[in-house]
Amino acid sequence: MELSKKYYKISEVAAILNIPASTLRFWEDKFTLIKPHRNEHGTRFYTPKDIEVIRMVYYLVKEKGLKLDAAQEQIRNNHSGVSRKHKAIERL
Repeated sequence: MELSKKYYKISEVAAILNIPASTLRFWEDKFTLIKPHRNEHGTRFYTPKDIEVIRMVYYLVKEKGLKLDAAQEQIRNNHSGVSRKHKAIERL
């Protein structure tokens, strides 16, 4: 799916990925790579790059069944490999 906007609110990201906003907030707390921009009111704004990272987390946690620590380590140590696998599966 092509993302056309520069920033997305948490409700939009939740709808795009079909996961609850509470899961996004939880993952933001657990994964150092997920750091959306915030305005002065605390509203989160995700970039398309942030959404790609969240898609990788989703793939590792929900589809591959990894625990959060293992998923974070996998992304940290093999970011390009995880990204390639995720994108290949997404095309199927």
